[in-house]
Amino acid sequence: MEKNRKHAAERRGNGRALEIMELLLSFAVPPKKAGPLARTLGERFGGMRGLLDASAEELARIEGLNEKAASLIMLMKPLAGSYLKERIADRDIIKDPRDVINYLRLTLSGEKVEKFLGLYLNSRNELLAVEVLHEGTLCHTLVYPRKVIELAMKHSASSVIFVHNHPGGDPSPSKADCLLMRSLEKAAATVDITVHDHMIIGRNRHFSARANGWPFETSHAFPRAADRAEES
Repeated sequence: MEKNRKHAAERRGNGRALEIMELLLSFAVPPKKAGPLARTLGERFGGMRGLLDASAEELARIEGLNEKAASLIMLMKPLAGSYLKERIADRDIIKDPRDVINYLRLTLSGEKVEKFLGLYLNSRNELLAVEVLHEGTLCHTLVYPRKVIELAMKHSASSVIFVHNHPGGDPSPSKADCLLMRSLEKAAATVDITVHDHMIIGRNRHFSARANGWPFETSHAFPRAADRAEES
């Protein structure tokens, strides 16, 4: 019964998203073509998430989708990201992490390469800045502790949350991930910067080091569990 209700809610959500996409496209293509084109996009990319994660090259291959319409679609994800980022401003994101998880899922889940972020916080655990610390394949020697510390000083941050994505979809940490977590935690401690968490974002799940026994110096095994992401 619960599963049926969930599927019904998803269908309603997909239907509403299709209506919004049709309305958006009507500003860029003839209105009578907007509905069929919206359905084509939904089928081609498997829903709104796949569509918003699509590259400009992928959109260019869709027949009937002109440059103006493609540009509108490409703007939707950064606009939604800005909205979600504003939602986590001026609030304690450690006490209530749901909105920050939603923000990270939107901004990272569709990335084709690994991206490592630092979320710098003030003494009230409010977001000061989001900085990209590294892009590309991660190892514990590529995210330089000095850069992490310099940015903390730049923003007058008292704490940080480290986040990266796994493009393959599984957010469970590798041994290299855990070595990186240890390295950055030790570097931050030398200048009294608190590390609240190390998070890994997958496709439908996320991993929180804090929720899995971090700091790992007290653990004999690397954690493998990943938590299903919170819904907004």
